[in-house]
Amino acid sequence: MAAKKQTAQKQPGKHRKPRRLTARTARARTAARSAAGLTAAAAASVGVIADPGSADAAQNRPTTPSQARAEIDRLYQQSERETQDYDQATTRLRALQRRADEDRTRLARGQAALESTRTALGAVAAAQYRTGAFTESFRLAFSGSPDRFLAQAGALNQVTQAEKHVLDQYGRQVRALTADRAAAEAAVARASAEQQRLAQAKDRIRSDLAQAQHLLSSLTAADQVSLEKAGSTTPPASTAPAPDAVAAAVVAFAEAQLGKPYAWGAAGPDAYDCSGLTEKAYAAAGISLPRTTYQQVDVGRRIPVSQLAPGDLVFYYSGRSHVGIYVGGGKIIHAPHPGAPVRYAPLDSMPISAATRPA
Repeated sequence: MAAKKQTAQKQPGKHRKPRRLTARTARARTAARSAAGLTAAAAASVGVIADPGSADAAQNRPTTPSQARAEIDRLYQQSERETQDYDQATTRLRALQRRADEDRTRLARGQAALESTRTALGAVAAAQYRTGAFTESFRLAFSGSPDRFLAQAGALNQVTQAEKHVLDQYGRQVRALTADRAAAEAAVARASAEQQRLAQAKDRIRSDLAQAQHLLSSLTAADQVSLEKAGSTTPPASTAPAPDAVAAAVVAFAEAQLGKPYAWGAAGPDAYDCSGLTEKAYAAAGISLPRTTYQQVDVGRRIPVSQLAPGDLVFYYSGRSHVGIYVGGGKIIHAPHPGAPVRYAPLDSMPISAATRPA
């Protein structure tokens, strides 16, 4: 008996009764198993998504200098398109902000006029109160509910002609104020949405330019020089004379900007993007151009490349996302891309999509 007791003491818990599984414990275990399952599934799904993406990125990465140059050109062209989209959105945002300011001003004027009319109504109402003839029309006007007043004022006819004039004026002002408030709120909402689009455009441009810069830094110094050989700030050996005073002013302005840096979204005086340069060059000649290449290409008349004269605009790529100023001698002046200043370039250094003579 003692031996059995000793054995039992040496092996405590061997025959311990299992703990009762309460409802709370069961729910906790089930939740833990579910969480573990979801975590595993999420990890597996990330693996499925991430691995092919990484493989594609590695597979598409340029492996030769010529491939790197081609990819850099593609990224610069893409960022140029996005820059024009950004410039266009900036123009829209300014217009929307002006509209919002105008709506706010009109709203403030309407509010002031309404208060003036309410003061006049107050004087009439006070007179009615003193004579004991305070009408329902005035009760509605001072009820604090313009909507209720507008809904019921048309059915009220126990007013004098003078009272009716004041009440009608009040009704018109309430309607105008309501419309102005709605317009102001809509303008602010549109401006806010445009600001969000601008932020997204900035992110895309920065991403493309960062990739281009990374690829550029991976090239040898000789390859980097080769990539930039299509441009120079040195005047060409021969140029054609400008056909008129406007063209001469445009070319003179462009030449004065040579060497200034490119900056996306910039329109001088210290830096430019491509359409910012052309806009300001024509402004110097007294001619207003829209902000973006998409709009500038529709100003003036189209001309064949064979008839280009100094001062004409040359648009590049199928999307017309880049523009330069023809200066004669088979050369243009343009703001190329980040890292490259305003400079001369061969007319055919990029695929031409259109040529125009704005004036």
